[in-house]
Amino acid sequence: MSDRYAPRRPELLREAMEYPGRGTPYSIRKLAEAVGLPHHSTIGHLLTGERQDCDEALAKRIAEVLEVPFKLLFAPTASLDQNETDHEQERKPGKAAEPPIERSP
Repeated sequence: MSDRYAPRRPELLREAMEYPGRGTPYSIRKLAEAVGLPHHSTIGHLLTGERQDCDEALAKRIAEVLEVPFKLLFAPTASLDQNETDHEQERKPGKAAEPPIERSP
């Protein structure tokens, strides 16, 4: 599974689209086309927060096209594998769950 990256702040991504390194602003559709996406919705969803992250390759293509340092625009997110590992630790055999605390009325 590839690493996932989220925009540090969607408004920063929007600003980079409006003022990219090359000088000509990118619309959502133009940026999607420039990074090789078949549809613009992924970019739109990253900007609105409807989509929280994308794979590392796409994040790097976005930063490259906008001519903005990758780590300025994107930050790694917790991986699904790590979350699964955390949950497995909680259910480790031999470790009984503690009963809920009963409170008297």
